[in-house]
Amino acid sequence: MVTSYADFLARKQATAPEFGRSVEPSSVHPMLHTWQREIVAWAVRTGRAAVWADTGLGKTVMQLEWARLSIEPGVAGNALIVAPLAVCQQTVREAAKLGITARYARDGDQVDQPGIWVTNYEMVEHFDPSLFDSVVLDEASILKNSDGKTRTRLIQHFAQVPARLACTATPAPNDPEELTNQAEFLGRSTRVNMLAAYFIHDADGWRMKGHARAPMFKWMSSWALAIRRPSDMGYADDGYQLPGLDIVPHLLPVDLVPEGQLFATDLGGVGGRAKVRRETLTARCEGAADLVAADPDEPWLIWCGLNDEADLLAKLIPDAVNVHGAWSPDEKADALLGFADGKIRRLITKPSIAAFGLNWQHCARMAFVGLSDSYETYYQSIRRCYRYGQTRIVQAHIILSELESQIAANVARKERDASAVTGALVEEMQRNRARGAAA
Repeated sequence: MVTSYADFLARKQATAPEFGRSVEPSSVHPMLHTWQREIVAWAVRTGRAAVWADTGLGKTVMQLEWARLSIEPGVAGNALIVAPLAVCQQTVREAAKLGITARYARDGDQVDQPGIWVTNYEMVEHFDPSLFDSVVLDEASILKNSDGKTRTRLIQHFAQVPARLACTATPAPNDPEELTNQAEFLGRSTRVNMLAAYFIHDADGWRMKGHARAPMFKWMSSWALAIRRPSDMGYADDGYQLPGLDIVPHLLPVDLVPEGQLFATDLGGVGGRAKVRRETLTARCEGAADLVAADPDEPWLIWCGLNDEADLLAKLIPDAVNVHGAWSPDEKADALLGFADGKIRRLITKPSIAAFGLNWQHCARMAFVGLSDSYETYYQSIRRCYRYGQTRIVQAHIILSELESQIAANVARKERDASAVTGALVEEMQRNRARGAAA
């Protein structure tokens, strides 16, 4: 029993237990880079691990190899990879490159033989967790909904699966508090205990205690690995230098005064924001269409948030394909892979459909016809194209009304905060590696 807060912190600072089995990096497929093989071997040994690797660093191939190696040799075991719907078929493709047979299924009744299975988050409840020896959450930042049904379902559903892996590029997309969700899924700490140890609650919500920052990152680095580029692990960054990102803002004037204001100084709350977005819908969509028309030889990715935006964009942009929520899962997957393969050159969709996990490095032009307050949505949307493997400067056009500039500023603040969290984790990981080498 913990007798004091100091004792509790001391226990949390201890190296987390390992639940996996030891494998040599040489056991990992040689297609992976040396540093990727090292990550996989560490994660297999750790057993319940988080790999927080930036976009384009090969999370898909690493999690596939983790799933393969987490099954004991000679044992007819099963591994399940849970991914966003749009990413499932891409995962199956990547598995084939490794010589792995990964099968997509929508129901546990389809699990009729040992191996690696892939499904989407919406189908999780149709799978009996006792069928699986290991489970991967691809784009595990879905756990950020700390009191939501999705988070609770995922944590409880897979609580008895022996080996668990959480993979994402954005472990704490909006607040460090969201790291508690990853810890709870992996069985490292309950959310309640982690909040009590490292956070304080005030009028602004949960925030990290100043003196608890270093102990928390030290503890987390024993079961979580953060990497932004190979040099974070002491390797050369050859092939992992991005060519550049050009953010181009387009602020449209709006002749609209929110209710209760003499002059238009801000959005005037949720209702005011919705009104501004509706009032400027045509101008924003026409602006995006003009950008596409001015650069017709390029593939274009257009992000929208409203159905009316998507419908108008589809009318204004010739040959554009609008992937929307009413489509079947197969229709969405076919279109999104069609864009990746170059069969579709102008894609209109929402971040909720396609912002996670897809590899579209062939495209270097995108436009947002509006923004939400979510830093993660913004980051992930841009990173579909601006990711390792991209060879050209990516242009991201942000089309907003002048009143919505405060949304962009809020997203930028969250980006700075998230970058600081990832940086702290990387630094602690590097210290852990140095301590291990000296031992």
